[in-house]
Amino acid sequence: MSKPFSAADLRRHIAQLLAVTAASWSIAAAKARSVLTPSTNTTAMTFDVSNRRRFVLSGVGAAALASLPSLPAQAQQTNRVFRVGHQKGFLSLLKGRGTLEQRLAPLGVKISWTEFTAGPVQLEALNVGSIDFGDVGEAPPIFAQAAGAPLAYVAATVPRPATEAVLVPKDSPIKSVADLKGKKVAYNKGSNVHYFLVKLLEKNGLKYDDVQSVFLPPADARAAFEKGAVDAWVIWDPFLAAAEVGLNGRILADATGVVNNRAYYFSTLDYAAKNADVIKIVIEEINKLDQWGSANRDALAAEFAPLWGLPKPVVDRSVTRQVYGTGPITKAILQEQQVIADTFFNLKLIPKKINVLEAAVNAG
Repeated sequence: MSKPFSAADLRRHIAQLLAVTAASWSIAAAKARSVLTPSTNTTAMTFDVSNRRRFVLSGVGAAALASLPSLPAQAQQTNRVFRVGHQKGFLSLLKGRGTLEQRLAPLGVKISWTEFTAGPVQLEALNVGSIDFGDVGEAPPIFAQAAGAPLAYVAATVPRPATEAVLVPKDSPIKSVADLKGKKVAYNKGSNVHYFLVKLLEKNGLKYDDVQSVFLPPADARAAFEKGAVDAWVIWDPFLAAAEVGLNGRILADATGVVNNRAYYFSTLDYAAKNADVIKIVIEEINKLDQWGSANRDALAAEFAPLWGLPKPVVDRSVTRQVYGTGPITKAILQEQQVIADTFFNLKLIPKKINVLEAAVNAG
């Protein structure tokens, strides 16, 4: 039986997620094109791969985060700062457009932007009081809440089940989920696809231990998949699209009808309670961008391709199956997260049960 994660184990797990996610982006992009498009962002602070482990695991991490632009707890309502942490995604596009600044200026709110390479490090920044808002997938908030972060879910995307899937080689004899029994399946431990695999197996009459789980971060999983060292790979976009295009992978099953695979926007409980007007506006602006992206997918892919460092045909595939839309958090949506949290606790990935409803302000 697996031993429950201790607090130290949890920190190591989060640190691993930080390092491997950013490294995987670079490797997936390198596989798809010989030279990655260099970043032209000279104003945003970026936490890179080389310092991420030290950043999280040492006391220096807290000091570094504390050095980010900070705001006194009792800031004047007429001179507020909204500190946004963002990854290479929709918040990056929102930053480039400047529309959020325009909406918040009449409220006396100034925005500062800090770029991060992964969701867990954003949540660490939130935990030490260095950002007020960010974007993240399903799994990192579960670990953050279990570790005591003052997290508040404030918005969620619509379900996006087609953006994660079980991938097999093109000529694999595996034709159904039932055929996975006894096979080696690679995936990132404690991630959204970990939860997806558990539920997919359940839906198809298999137990979790009916497959041989091979815990690998995306970069290593891709290499194992390419060499034939594993029989299947459970992965999300754009890694999924890159493997379909670059490795001729075949989708065995995506998450449609199994799990929702939402993305989340977060703040702190204190900031969300005291700045509901700011949170409302930022959600509106993100959703406007979502709706534009839904109606202009080719243009959206053209913006994401250099941002992600991937060829446009790969990004086209990812963008085409994406579903767009963002709205306020609700109790029904939080219940979805609760099921994930309970699953992770049962798998001994988090050290204690958590109540996800405690990580929200006025959920509808």
